[in-house]
Amino acid sequence: MTESATIVQRLWNYCNVLRDDGVSYGDYVEQLTYLLFLKMADEQTKAPFRNLSIIPEAYAWPALTSRDGVELEIHYRETLIELGKSTGMLGVIFRKAQNRIQDPAKLKRLIALIDEETWMGLDIDIKGEIYEGLLQKNAEDTKSGAGQYFTPRPLIRAMVEVMHPQPGMTICDPACGTGGFFLAAHDFIAGNYPLDKEQKRALRCDTFKGWEIVDNTARLCVMNLYLHGIGSDESPVEVNDSLISDPGQRFDLVLTNPPFGKKSSVTIVNGEGKADKSALSYERNDFWATTSNKQLNFVQHIATMLKINGGAAVVVPDNVLFEGGAGETVRRRLLQGFDVHTLLRLPTGIFYAQGVKANVIFFEKKPGREQAWTDKVWIYDLRTNLHFTLKTNPMQEVDLKDFIHCYNPKNRHQREETERFKAFSYDEIMQRDKVSLDIFWLKDESLEDTENLPDPDVLAQEIVGNLEAALLQFELIVDELGDKEQ
Repeated sequence: MTESATIVQRLWNYCNVLRDDGVSYGDYVEQLTYLLFLKMADEQTKAPFRNLSIIPEAYAWPALTSRDGVELEIHYRETLIELGKSTGMLGVIFRKAQNRIQDPAKLKRLIALIDEETWMGLDIDIKGEIYEGLLQKNAEDTKSGAGQYFTPRPLIRAMVEVMHPQPGMTICDPACGTGGFFLAAHDFIAGNYPLDKEQKRALRCDTFKGWEIVDNTARLCVMNLYLHGIGSDESPVEVNDSLISDPGQRFDLVLTNPPFGKKSSVTIVNGEGKADKSALSYERNDFWATTSNKQLNFVQHIATMLKINGGAAVVVPDNVLFEGGAGETVRRRLLQGFDVHTLLRLPTGIFYAQGVKANVIFFEKKPGREQAWTDKVWIYDLRTNLHFTLKTNPMQEVDLKDFIHCYNPKNRHQREETERFKAFSYDEIMQRDKVSLDIFWLKDESLEDTENLPDPDVLAQEIVGNLEAALLQFELIVDELGDKEQ
């Protein structure tokens, strides 16, 4: 077992002790985040760093290790409240922080566990691996819903590899979750280019900008970046609903997996005083269509945020490819004003959120002109006759190698068709009903070959997926009908 895996296992074993007190996986990772940050901030004040502490002395690590019992619990709670009033990265990490560990003896034990390690002495890769390992375990706890913020890492790395980020680029994720795209892009640039001192500083401090609407997830993201050596005193992540308005900033690359589902994370109190989390329609002058479909809104938002010749890789559910009304309007405008050059159809069973049928759409922003910028859309089918499950057969990097090869990131204008990779011209797509991009051509062998059906758990997962996808479609239709009546 590697050093990082050993530490993950030790920290995770202690989580099982706290489960008896009703502390969830998510709560546990949250408490670890606070304590790890305080411990590392303390280590930075000692040799060889000897930096000034960013934590006020009254709330620094020694103030925790020197207390126990009720006094420890009271001081820890006060520490979280006071640090939550800070600005910058500190403020994001401790924003609305609360103590979830009610037993002071167990809190003392967790502090002792963290105190045993010299975290700043660990290699950045190991620190990052430890935290990513904890986030992965948290995502696997399907009951908590944390998986919706966790995009499979092999998929993220493949998306980054074909987008080929370079030094000096600005990279945005308007729904950044736990920061997976930022980490992969950082690793790609650092691993593929010889960077001088200024370029390293720029990569760390000036390259990434993210938005995350959920406080706890933003906290995990900022800590994840911090442990990987990304960021400065100013947080690269803003805690806000990124769809509310045009941020004004423009980016070279947008890499993102916006949240699935329709419900807003913003609670609105209606006229009767009842809390409502129904889907929001965003009235924005820069949007081509007003809709309560969150994914279509994200596509429009990303279209606004890109610089001219900037590129985007966006995970979208199937309904973005074929939905009528606003969906058709968005697809027409995207195909006209952008070069929508590639679509990757993803297999089922790779996301922690059940029932997701998704794709990655790749497009470039272009200057205005009368003629459509999309010449042809290349579609790679990674779905038909491929079966993955999160536990027994998870998707791995090798499963995306052929897609990367076919995409040809060094010169995507030189491509060849294969059994799974086909090109469809702009004119062909325009003639399709509702300008649908929901295109498939491979024969589904499971419909004919009853002897070689997939495992029962795969079949069950696909049935659940189809039912949930159908339910989502019904909900979208109800919403659209409601919008028309108003």
